[in-house]
Amino acid sequence: MPLLTTEQLLQRCHNIAGMTLGQLAGQLKVKMPADLKRDKGWVGQLLELALGAEAGSKALPDFPALGIELKSLPIDQQGKPLESTYVCVAPLTGVTSQSWSQSWICQKLQQVLWVPILAERQIPLAERVIGSAFLWQPSAAEMQILQQDWEELMELITLGGIDQIRGAHGKALQLRPKAADSKALTAAIGARGEPIQTLPRGFYLKASFTAAILQRQFNLTNSP
Repeated sequence: MPLLTTEQLLQRCHNIAGMTLGQLAGQLKVKMPADLKRDKGWVGQLLELALGAEAGSKALPDFPALGIELKSLPIDQQGKPLESTYVCVAPLTGVTSQSWSQSWICQKLQQVLWVPILAERQIPLAERVIGSAFLWQPSAAEMQILQQDWEELMELITLGGIDQIRGAHGKALQLRPKAADSKALTAAIGARGEPIQTLPRGFYLKASFTAAILQRQFNLTNSP
């Protein structure tokens, strides 16, 4: 059944909250990988199937009719994110005239359905538990931080400084290599303005940024 309303989507989230990934995979008759080393996107794909996401690999939000992007968020027992969150591929050429509001990352972050997953390393994949999903829209302050990070990163890319960008850049956004192997190269701009080949890059939300979102949503404390 296609989703017609946000309420229907949240009801589907409610229906799977508390289930393990193994239980959900069994219910949907989906084969589980042994681990996520070669199947990093498997959890997201399982949730897309369970919740009725329709975008697939198209350049659209996961729930196009609702304008909502789906993001799974691995957390520990204290509710802290275990890693940064991949958002989308970063453009490395032809970016001089692009504005933040036109960017694909800005579109994707307009409204996000976060699905926390209790996924500490020692918990077998099948026993990891789906948490309570929630909708998030960036506040004006969060949007300003994201825009500032994006503009600084895009300026470095445009000026040929892509190889100088490290994970420490940015308060909320990271730019990191995003490729299955080191042979998957893409076009970019070198330090002297010359065309070069480099690893594709992706935009990631830093764990500290998503931790603040979770703290606000669930009134979490900062206890260790």
